[in-house]
Amino acid sequence: MKSKLITKTIIVLCTVIIFNSCSKDESSDEDEVTIADMAEIKAIIGSGQWKITYYFDSGKEGTNDYDGYSFTFDTDGTLSSTNGSTSVSGAWSLTSSSHNDGDSDDESSDDDIDFNIFFTTPDLFEALADDWDIQKYTSSRIDLIDDREDHSETDQLTFEKQ
Repeated sequence: MKSKLITKTIIVLCTVIIFNSCSKDESSDEDEVTIADMAEIKAIIGSGQWKITYYFDSGKEGTNDYDGYSFTFDTDGTLSSTNGSTSVSGAWSLTSSSHNDGDSDDESSDDDIDFNIFFTTPDLFEALADDWDIQKYTSSRIDLIDDREDHSETDQLTFEKQ
């Protein structure tokens, strides 16, 4: 009798562990940033000043390089950054892109949003120039990623509202 109770207890515990270890697909439609989010993202990024709180590029963290800089994304597509004594101008845009990378069994194409940043000088800001994918966003934070074409590494850039 006691061994049956122990066996049942073990079965119940194993079942609980199995169900708790199964995670939901992190890329569910509710979590994906899609073209439907474009107007909201434009409104969010176009208001206020932003700062870089995380920057990882080419295998190195470079967040400290942008300490003290504020970024303003104007609704006309201009981008400016200042740190009090230095002012840098560039441009930004959001564009939709459809792609099917061929790496998955799912043959449907995904609509996503590219966050395009354009700086031509100085080198510090030119490093930010890219067509970043929006990984996730809130009203005060935008997380961007850029996968290398050979998928060898992923660059990351995070802006937070000041």
